[in-house]
Amino acid sequence: MQRSLVFLVLFCFSLLVRADLTIEITQGVDEPTPVAVVPFAWEGAQTLPEDVAQVVSDDLYTSGMFKMMPRDNMLSFPSDRNSLYFRDWRISGSDYIVIGRITEAADNQLSVAFELYDILKEERVLGEVVNASRTSLRAVGHYISDKVFEALTGVRGAFSTKIVYVTAEQPRPSVYRYRLMLADSDGHNPRTILESKEPIMSPAWSRDGSKLAYVSFETGRPSVYVQYLATGKREKVQSFRGINGAPAWSPDGNKLALVLSKDGNPEVYILDLIQRRLNRVTHHFGIDTEPSWSPDGQSLIFTSDRGGQPQIYSIYLPSRDITRLTFEGSYNARGRLTQDGRFLAMVNQSNGSFHIAVQDLKTGRMELLTETFMDESPTIAPNGSIIMYATQEGIRGVLAAVSLDGRVKFRLPSSSGDVREPAWSPFQ
Repeated sequence: MQRSLVFLVLFCFSLLVRADLTIEITQGVDEPTPVAVVPFAWEGAQTLPEDVAQVVSDDLYTSGMFKMMPRDNMLSFPSDRNSLYFRDWRISGSDYIVIGRITEAADNQLSVAFELYDILKEERVLGEVVNASRTSLRAVGHYISDKVFEALTGVRGAFSTKIVYVTAEQPRPSVYRYRLMLADSDGHNPRTILESKEPIMSPAWSRDGSKLAYVSFETGRPSVYVQYLATGKREKVQSFRGINGAPAWSPDGNKLALVLSKDGNPEVYILDLIQRRLNRVTHHFGIDTEPSWSPDGQSLIFTSDRGGQPQIYSIYLPSRDITRLTFEGSYNARGRLTQDGRFLAMVNQSNGSFHIAVQDLKTGRMELLTETFMDESPTIAPNGSIIMYATQEGIRGVLAAVSLDGRVKFRLPSSSGDVREPAWSPFQ
């Protein structure tokens, strides 16, 4: 808890100017799969606002699992099976190729057809036609990336998902501006969800992706708010004296787990949003904080120093039985479960630094995934493949990510300044 308060103080005095994010790969798999994404054919009169093929190529590249062929090295630009000569592409070293074409459709819509081919087998792996508006072409690119990624890896793609994060700027001395930002998973299309002169913390997605819960200090003390993304409507759901923090949505979207100190000590509570009933979950003189739900909604994991040092525990809600989950290291906190409930991501203290770690709850094995300094706030992609987190780069805070097996790493630095508190959306 003390470390969380220290982080809040540091965050409130950080300097930030903008919030645009770009992905920089720092480590990929040893032998990435060679893939060519050919520019999609287009014969319309007006230039398209997005290069769909480039979006697909960028997505696949930033996964760290694929080696993309530069367009300058392409001998031709096929857009259908009849113009695709597999021998040429085998010579070029590609294992797979994505081709496509965009045509005008009725009602000012566009028709985007794409195909994925196995070059070595000379077989079509998948193909589909998607209707879209001109303004949704980037989303179509992410959709195609998801389909190609799943076809080649067997894992559902998460390029079409969203992220939220918190930024702050100091326009003049002693004046701060905080923003809750929403963006595509690759950092593009950022927009402001909330702007405030006071700190914003702990954003959390509802399971259906329609709402956010977060903590705002706009009234001078921490309060928990829920905001509807489609309408912008927001409501204060909890504001007791003392700590009101760390909201976490239940899988059914009807409850929020919270940390409150209204009874004198930070404890975990569950707020029923339909009946507006508050139920205290933990009862201990230690500090209980950072709750997160199990996928089945039957348990909560949380951080507690009840054993003398911060560790992660699980409480089975029907019986209130508590189990300690982490034992390696003097500090384990901010636990988050993958959607299958098997892997637990967390912040682990090792040799004086804080790193992102993952523990296999089936075997008990823990593995450190990062080597950066002051890593915080892990959030897991809905397909369970990537953990995004906040870290330090020099004197600035940036977002970074690492695959669950530690083989792929990338950063999402802002153009300048700090970015913190990431939260990855569910599938939408």
